[in-house]
Amino acid sequence: MPQPLPTPFVEALREQLGDQEAQALCTALTDTPSPVSLRINHAKEPSLLPADVRADVPWCESGRYLTERPLFTADPLLHAGCYYVQEASSMFVEQAWRRITEETQPERLLDLCAAPGGKSTLWRSLMPEGTLLVANEPVKLRAQILAENMTKWGHPDTVVTQAYPADFAPLGGFFDVIAADVPCSGEGMFRKDQGAVEAWSPQAVALCAERQWEIIQQVWPALREGGWLVYSTCTYNRQENEDNVARICEELGAEAVAVGSDDVQAWGIAGDTTGCNLPVYHFYPHRVQGEGFFLALLRKTAPAPTARAKKKKDRARGATQSVRGGAEVARWLRDNGDFKLFSPDESHLCAVRDSLLTDVQRVCNTVRALVAGIVLAEEKGRKRIPQHALALSQQLAPDAFIRVELPLDQALAYLRREALTLPEGTPRGYILITWQGRPLGFVNNLGARANNLYPPEWRIRTALDS
Repeated sequence: MPQPLPTPFVEALREQLGDQEAQALCTALTDTPSPVSLRINHAKEPSLLPADVRADVPWCESGRYLTERPLFTADPLLHAGCYYVQEASSMFVEQAWRRITEETQPERLLDLCAAPGGKSTLWRSLMPEGTLLVANEPVKLRAQILAENMTKWGHPDTVVTQAYPADFAPLGGFFDVIAADVPCSGEGMFRKDQGAVEAWSPQAVALCAERQWEIIQQVWPALREGGWLVYSTCTYNRQENEDNVARICEELGAEAVAVGSDDVQAWGIAGDTTGCNLPVYHFYPHRVQGEGFFLALLRKTAPAPTARAKKKKDRARGATQSVRGGAEVARWLRDNGDFKLFSPDESHLCAVRDSLLTDVQRVCNTVRALVAGIVLAEEKGRKRIPQHALALSQQLAPDAFIRVELPLDQALAYLRREALTLPEGTPRGYILITWQGRPLGFVNNLGARANNLYPPEWRIRTALDS
């Protein structure tokens, strides 16, 4: 049985919204189901979604509401990166991007608190090719999940990092945009997560608000003057939202900017309800088809400090097309002349877009990078084993490997990392496994059997009715 909403939470809503509006919101949180939504990866357009589309998400061109929540794990197209299951309200960052690009064309964006990757995959889809996205998560396990989801999305112009906000400060003024979906008290998740209800308290709200301020304060030097901060939470209260936005403007040097869409009110999105007179955006579940979400767009007015060189081993120093075996491996990529190859360690070969090489090196020499560009191959002796990131990359050359299309039951067996037997006559060697024409990953066909090369840490572990 759902736990009642905390009394102090309800009282704060009444003070902020008034009795009638607060009651409508509380009813939505306790008595209505969460909508189901996803976002399509247009670079890997799925041939079929796992459930019927009920409607488009109005503030996101690639967002769709589904009629039901299917068992997403049982859909190979999810694992192929053809779409991402994302809460609809958070897709509103697309409107922030559209406002930013009315004035400038950002070249470098940091998604600071990016796990599990919903907004990062959206940022990457919105950003033009040849611009750099740094998707960051400080917590190790969450950073690994982020790396997995960004790899599935398949865009090459991405670096996934595991760092704390202050670690980016030496990059003084490097980023044109910093998106910070800061950790919060989770009020907007009450409908989906009873644990969030149980963990909530006024003290937790106060702690979260102070933590959010510290996060922005620490990363602020990395944003250039005139650059943009997209500040967001999944909560409703003033302390974590309007109060922090006002403090950022007053103490760090910024101005809040309206996204400028004429459709905001028609979509049911609320503005400032606290009397602060700020151009901010509240998503309330009784008004919109989505969970609780808050967003503010700020332009930095304070000067950024000069970047400080950080003494660190240059991990990408060997970036060159003359890397041993590079010519052979480079043929696995479309437009391979646009990429430089490098070895981040003694056993792997990666590729990064030539025009982004210097930027990628700066990031990798400042913070810990889990993934930079495309991981192409692992070297074992004389063997070069194609890596899973290559299979899912949007830059994979269509004729680089022989492809074998599997039926659904065998595709799911592959995703469980079970042994496969390929059709008679399939050549030996590295074979690209596909479902509905979309790559799922590699096997090494030995003839009588095929070694499954799907990453063991990604394999499906739940029982599926296929």
